[in-house]
Amino acid sequence: MAKLVVEVLDASDLMPKDGHGSASPFVEVEFEELRQRTSTKHKDLNPSWNEKFVFNIKNPREFSNQTIEVFVYNDNKQGHHKNFLGRVRISGVSVPFSESEAMVQRYPLDKRGIFSNIKGDIALKIYAVHGNINGFQAESFQPPEEVFQHVNNVENPSHHHHKATESTPLQEINTNKLDDEYLYKENPDKSKKKKKEKEVMTFYSLGTGSGGPAAGPPPPPAEKPVSMEARTDFAKAGPTPAASVMQMQFAGQKPDYGLVETRPPLAARMGYWGRDKTASTYDLVEQMNFLYVNVVKATDLPVMDISGSLDPYVEVKVGNYKGVTNHLEKNQHPAWHKVFAFSKERLQSNLIEVTVKDKDIGKDDFVGRVMFDIADVPVRVPPDSPLAPQWYKLENKKGEKINHGELMLAVWMGTQADESFPEAWHSDAHNVSQLSLASTRSKVYFSPKLYYLRAHIISAQDLVPSDRGRLPDTFVKVQIGHQVRPTRPSQMKHINPEWNEELIFVVSEPFDEYIIISVEDRIGPGKDELLGRLIIPVREVPQRVETSKLPDPRWHALQRPSFADEEAEKKKESKFASRILLRLYIDAGYHVLDESTHFSSNLQPSSKHLRRPNIGILEVGILSARNLLPMKAKDGRTTDAYCVAKYGNKWIRTRTLLETLNPRWNEQYTWEVYDPCTVITIGVFDNCHINGKDDVKDQRIGKVRIRLSTLETNRIYTHFYPLLVLSPSGLKKHGELHLAIRFTCIAWMNMVIQYGKPLLPKMHYIQPISVRHIDWLRHQAMQIVAARLSRAEPPLRREIVEYMLDVDYHMFSLRRSKANFQRIMSLISGISYVSRWFDGICYWNNPLTSILVHVLFLILVCYPELILPTIFLYLFVIGLWNYRFRPRHPPHMDARLSQAENVHPDELDEEFDTFPTSRPTDMARMRYDRLRSVAGRVQTVMGDLATQGERAISILSWRDPRATAIFIIFALIWAVVLYVTPFQIVSVLAGLYWLRHPKFRYKLPSVPVNFFKRLPSKSDMLL
Repeated sequence: MAKLVVEVLDASDLMPKDGHGSASPFVEVEFEELRQRTSTKHKDLNPSWNEKFVFNIKNPREFSNQTIEVFVYNDNKQGHHKNFLGRVRISGVSVPFSESEAMVQRYPLDKRGIFSNIKGDIALKIYAVHGNINGFQAESFQPPEEVFQHVNNVENPSHHHHKATESTPLQEINTNKLDDEYLYKENPDKSKKKKKEKEVMTFYSLGTGSGGPAAGPPPPPAEKPVSMEARTDFAKAGPTPAASVMQMQFAGQKPDYGLVETRPPLAARMGYWGRDKTASTYDLVEQMNFLYVNVVKATDLPVMDISGSLDPYVEVKVGNYKGVTNHLEKNQHPAWHKVFAFSKERLQSNLIEVTVKDKDIGKDDFVGRVMFDIADVPVRVPPDSPLAPQWYKLENKKGEKINHGELMLAVWMGTQADESFPEAWHSDAHNVSQLSLASTRSKVYFSPKLYYLRAHIISAQDLVPSDRGRLPDTFVKVQIGHQVRPTRPSQMKHINPEWNEELIFVVSEPFDEYIIISVEDRIGPGKDELLGRLIIPVREVPQRVETSKLPDPRWHALQRPSFADEEAEKKKESKFASRILLRLYIDAGYHVLDESTHFSSNLQPSSKHLRRPNIGILEVGILSARNLLPMKAKDGRTTDAYCVAKYGNKWIRTRTLLETLNPRWNEQYTWEVYDPCTVITIGVFDNCHINGKDDVKDQRIGKVRIRLSTLETNRIYTHFYPLLVLSPSGLKKHGELHLAIRFTCIAWMNMVIQYGKPLLPKMHYIQPISVRHIDWLRHQAMQIVAARLSRAEPPLRREIVEYMLDVDYHMFSLRRSKANFQRIMSLISGISYVSRWFDGICYWNNPLTSILVHVLFLILVCYPELILPTIFLYLFVIGLWNYRFRPRHPPHMDARLSQAENVHPDELDEEFDTFPTSRPTDMARMRYDRLRSVAGRVQTVMGDLATQGERAISILSWRDPRATAIFIIFALIWAVVLYVTPFQIVSVLAGLYWLRHPKFRYKLPSVPVNFFKRLPSKSDMLL
């Protein structure tokens, strides 16, 4: 009897469901109304079962039409309750009938409905055999009735008890094509299914070369799963086979990836009627009130230790929140200068207790305290000057004044507009150590000012090779920091070589690096000999602004290379006079690209003398986020979120809000705008360094890009933006970011003139840099910016900078290639629409429209001076009409445009693969064959375009003497006819012929088309 074997191996990255950041998962496998269950793995989001289940296949002929269902649940309350963690449906047509052909597959867990919050995947090995399986017998597992009854009330039981359908599942058509196009057949009995039941989609990988999964030779068994290492993401995919059947289920409705417009109570919208006008400082965020306590210093503290001194520190306590200063050893007059900020909405007490304590080995000693009533605290609103701190006498625990000890404090109520807000200790970070506190604060960073440095290597003289009897094969290697570039070997193989080659590097202020120029002789493969070296400080290199005169080249004496001691003594008497001719200068007229030009935020030249004045101000209010995913669920924690925004050379970082999935920042920042055609990037990250860990990376939650030219002037945009992240396991929505944006123009005329100026400084057009060099220089600029910002305090780490600058944007991605192809097709669709409309006019589909077009054509022929005014008036009317349908929202990340909603897992694995690849040979071979197939089609299209162009050129080239003779004779005849016939008559006859009625048309191609297709091309000359 045929048996179905289902091996449940493991699962990863499951959704925590027990309310404590974890889950106790178990798996239920259902086939032909029989259900079997694994054991429960307690408190494990990455469980491993390695259990095997065997089912009897009653009718093997109908097995391909049946479905295996695998459910993952969270076990709560000792088996009396379970939560849904995801499910997988596998069609029987994808199950091999041999254990040797079966391979371990990782299936992404699917949601039950649009509101389900599911993530993770499960590893299964499924195959069918005949007879017994190592003594296993298929047994049905019937859970207790009360369990299913409770699930029916909680978990929507329609997914648990439905029977396997008897219809043909969705199948791939012609899997022999290596083009990632998956065709499906719809179920003919779809109308008989329940409306809410999801459709199962089974798709196959590209490794099979036949029409079905069992026709080709079986793939080799996988001895060990292949681990997928992400290139730019921190999530990891599980084992993925090279050539196998893949299965995924697509939900009927996609999650909401669009914008959500909001109306928060912002001062900028509500106006200042009845409100404090000082709210205008932060009018794009909701006002948040904080209780500030500034602990300045203490004096004349009493002696608490045997040594005659004390180690004092201050503890500020409001309710359950407690902030502590650093302790100062043996100091009776300490100074701390530390500010504490407590959120007013979270205050749990009416008293502020400021206590001075003495640090001791065991229990800290009480020195004295000062108590305040929150109702008596004054309110300070900027631009008022800071509150002056005052001296307060310390009290004992009974409230009595003590003889020694005073504490200088300042206590006030303020908002996030207070100048003490960025540097203050915040109550939402009360459990962070003093060492990690700096990584939670908000900061503003500035990128280093970058320049291009050109090194023109001209020639060298009097080189001294070690082997005088051999002609030297010399080249020059230039190094600036981590940038190393060699010249080509000189064509003149002697001691006075010439190169005449220019190299470009990226340098940054304050120019504290050195240029190391080495002249080397290539003795053999991989073996070079140093002939001389030159070291020049970058600060000594002159600057060139725009097209000013180039600096004159200069001769520089090379330093003698350091040989071994024995050789050095032999050459002491010989004179070393080698020198090199160089032209070094810093080009300050360029803009150094550190991000892609498609979404660049800064287009200003490096020289401050060439920069244009600003045309406006961009204000961004980072309000809050909602529905964030718990990024630290494996550690039993949620998310410690912060935002980073980048525009121009200014970066900002908000404070980190700990242990919350709905953080509220309410921080506002301002940038000067010099060009409206620029983009601001805002990213959200999970802080992984609050516990002093340095070997971890901050996890990305998502980012938003907004082009300023799409914003209306002086309008406030408040929206929730979806935070989408593409990982090896697919597209995930990690939450939504709430932003308020306003673009204010301060120079209308300058902004209008800006649209007519070049996008980049004019040096990019006068003396352009090649695309190959631009890509290399952009990478070097990114490395310099990331290295400089990662050394700030708190550091803006390298993974953050690379994600914000899209360091891997230019890497190959089949998904992105499809997206660009769809963009091209959408453009062509407009032309196609006009062509179809014109064909409808020619074929008289709408007689009235055809008559009107004929009349308009005759009017334009009779009055040709109306052609251009009519065209421009038509464009004006179209633009005015489209104003009613203008976009009301700023642009955002479009998942559908990016082809990220239903992307194939193999394409994602290829996109996140390292460079060079780290995948197995058979997988790399399969992807290479797929790329060859796609490139073959592109090659065919390019060949067809070249053929049409060569046919047009061959008309007068006498490549086909008869065709050229026919053409020139007809050209002569037409020249005579057109000379004697008025142009308007010719235009009328040609137009009427073109718009002729279908009765006068033929289905065969016209004579000019037939003549053109017969012209020769060079395609027959290719090998």
